[in-house]
Amino acid sequence: MERAPYAADPARSRGREFPEQREGARGPRTEFQRDRDRIVHSIAFRRLRSKTQVFIAPDGDHYRTRLTHSIEVAQIGRVIARALGLDEDLTEALCLAHDIGHPPFGHAGEAALGHAMVHAGGYDHNAQGIRTLARIENPYCDRPGLNLSWETLEGLAKHNGPVAAPNWALADVDARFPLQLGEWPSLEAQIAAVSDDIAYDNHDIDDGLRAGFLQLDDLLELEFVADQFREVERRFPNASRDQHLRELVRSQIGRMVNDVIETTRKAAEGFASADAIRAAGRQIGGFSDGLALEERRLKRFMYDRLYYHPEQIATAERARDVVARLFAAYSQDASLMPDGWLTALPASEPERSRHIADFIAGMTDRFAIDQYARIYGRMPEGLSNV
Repeated sequence: MERAPYAADPARSRGREFPEQREGARGPRTEFQRDRDRIVHSIAFRRLRSKTQVFIAPDGDHYRTRLTHSIEVAQIGRVIARALGLDEDLTEALCLAHDIGHPPFGHAGEAALGHAMVHAGGYDHNAQGIRTLARIENPYCDRPGLNLSWETLEGLAKHNGPVAAPNWALADVDARFPLQLGEWPSLEAQIAAVSDDIAYDNHDIDDGLRAGFLQLDDLLELEFVADQFREVERRFPNASRDQHLRELVRSQIGRMVNDVIETTRKAAEGFASADAIRAAGRQIGGFSDGLALEERRLKRFMYDRLYYHPEQIATAERARDVVARLFAAYSQDASLMPDGWLTALPASEPERSRHIADFIAGMTDRFAIDQYARIYGRMPEGLSNV
């Protein structure tokens, strides 16, 4: 499809924090393709394979992790970007990297690090993702981080909208490579954000039903979901219940994707550049008003019935305890950290605590459990409820 006038243009990128020489460059790639490839090849991206999406350390291998979720978000994002004439590579890069800052055990781990880091500026997974990609991941000989383009860092920083009060991690990167945090981001970033919503709204239903935390009858209390399910039953009367449920998820995703494409295309009419999108002062890419209302109802249902399910809350509390105890152990005896992390440990606060948090944030669920067992002499109990 022809590039839309409001699409991000890699040929007009605002550049990278550290200038690069192109001798020996691998293939004729655009700046945004390079960003996507750097993300895919990063250690931080690989670690997502063993980080919590909904269920902590699940025994079954059919449940989603942060990695499979991010790939699903990227698939949805590319479809929407292509239909709108946006830059698919930038959209994909943002989708793939949007969860890289999540610590082990998802939001439970984030809550534990946030509490442990109160004296050192707190913890925010989105800002930690920027810090990981721009400072911690270090594959190059002559510069820190992955040295991603301005447009990719901007999109990751602001994919949920302008940032009025950045925490220390984001503020540090922004001070050296200003990302215009007070403005809305590119339309590619806005599409990455709504693609994330579409993916987890529907795929978490799939996992919740599979685990038995959600019941179909309860889900069908939502009229717009019930309408979709009745249509699935009408079209496929001889299919199994499992096939009906999987078709329901696909149908819901398709409905949301088509709504975003139609709504965003209309909202973006008349914008002549990506900078005009940023200067609009409002969100351009997203759901129609009607579907946005339905999507909020679905989210409330998911929080009530899945995310805040008593068993989920109990498991999350145990996970928070694991992360809190790891932070306490490394703070009291830094020699428990691997040599590379120990050698680089700052002597004073708040940098010392931030360094420890960086180490823990990079852990997978399984590595955190193993470290806990090594330090405390026993495996933490009750960290999987599926």
